[in-house]
Amino acid sequence: MKRNIAIILAGGVGSRLGMSTPKQFFKVAGKMVVEHTIDVFERNQHIDEIAIVSNPALVADFENIVLRNKWRKVKKILKGGAERYYSSLSAITAYQNEDANLIFHDAVRPLVSQRIIDDVVKALDTHRAVNVAVPSADTIIEVDGDFITNIPDRSRLRRGQTPQAFDRQLISDAYDKALKDPNFRTTDDCGVVRTYLPEEPIFVVRGEESNMKLTYREDTYMMDKLFQLKSTEPNDVQIGADSFRGKVAVVFGGSYGIGKNIVEMLEQSGAHVHSFSRSATHTDVGDDNQVALALSAVEQKEGHIDYVINTAGVLNREPLASMEYDTILKAVQTNYMGTVNVALRSRPYLQRTRGKLIFFTSSSYTRGRAFYSIYSSTKAAIVNFVQAVAQEWDADGISINCINPERTKTPMRQQNFGVEPDETLLMPERVAEATLRTLLTDCTGQVIDVRRPVAN
Repeated sequence: MKRNIAIILAGGVGSRLGMSTPKQFFKVAGKMVVEHTIDVFERNQHIDEIAIVSNPALVADFENIVLRNKWRKVKKILKGGAERYYSSLSAITAYQNEDANLIFHDAVRPLVSQRIIDDVVKALDTHRAVNVAVPSADTIIEVDGDFITNIPDRSRLRRGQTPQAFDRQLISDAYDKALKDPNFRTTDDCGVVRTYLPEEPIFVVRGEESNMKLTYREDTYMMDKLFQLKSTEPNDVQIGADSFRGKVAVVFGGSYGIGKNIVEMLEQSGAHVHSFSRSATHTDVGDDNQVALALSAVEQKEGHIDYVINTAGVLNREPLASMEYDTILKAVQTNYMGTVNVALRSRPYLQRTRGKLIFFTSSSYTRGRAFYSIYSSTKAAIVNFVQAVAQEWDADGISINCINPERTKTPMRQQNFGVEPDETLLMPERVAEATLRTLLTDCTGQVIDVRRPVAN
């Protein structure tokens, strides 16, 4: 059976982005863009090997990145050239003795989904050339200077993405012919096959709008938002009875709701868990000194802390103009300053263990709504805080992520909405399970969406 080799094209210098740093090294959601990209292929069960094609001046940088991430599938770091097609040729040459499929992907498309990769690999079972594309939402015009010469039928037009995948021998044959053409110009591997092996059909896999390429400065803002919105729950991670054996966890807000379920599940999986809350231990996360005392007490008893989880939060669902000012201050102090306090006070302990921090946002963080002005804005602040601090503390080895559950059956929700049908809500056990799965991953700076299963 042919091996599937992912070729990550990372030879660009990012001149159109207008930054001094190459665009593949731009940081978003706690990691470099190229790290997110390689992570996707590293996790895919159908990818057997990964090769990175780098600007020659950046090979040492990529070697360090590979070592830091401990990727197992990255076997080669190849040198690209001045033109994009030099990078493809470098990979074709490196694998010239392999009976393999080469799957070329832009390093600066970090939001490629597992579904796209799976569909591309499946298509290679019956096709020797595969592209990924999405329908064109805009009318495309053909011009001569400043005047329209043709308006193609939009229903037949697609916008190409990557991956583009080929039988290695096929793409090698196409380039052999192309390089003999003195007028050869291309920015696209499928274009080489189409031009020089026109008899070879190229199958098109359905792409996704989120599979965008980081090209211009404006794209950085869109990519930031897409990373916030994308669903990243690690469903493939298994939780066992000994998954957290010997680990020490601190849970703020652990006496009821989601926090209580997290405490119970961690204990069932072998962890030593210490729970703090206003109701049970009179610990208010909005009070920096109380957070410091709680963590210090755990450290003195256990000798180390591996995980700190803060589920504490308050929701006052009422118009801003009618809220008491003390109520506003309390909400900001608990929801936002509580997050800051827990992060700062946890840092020295988690530095020593290369530990993990988990905070909680809400599905309302994406859009401010009437009656939610303080709650939604503090939850949005938590997301931005998590992503920023994940980047700042990456060198400390601390992973920081944010759980984003949809409407969940908790005492806080019941106080604000009364009785609601269970089938319309997430159960807190489901959110707790997603939290434990996240603790078992190496991801950082991520917003982990937790959703109710979609009915078939």
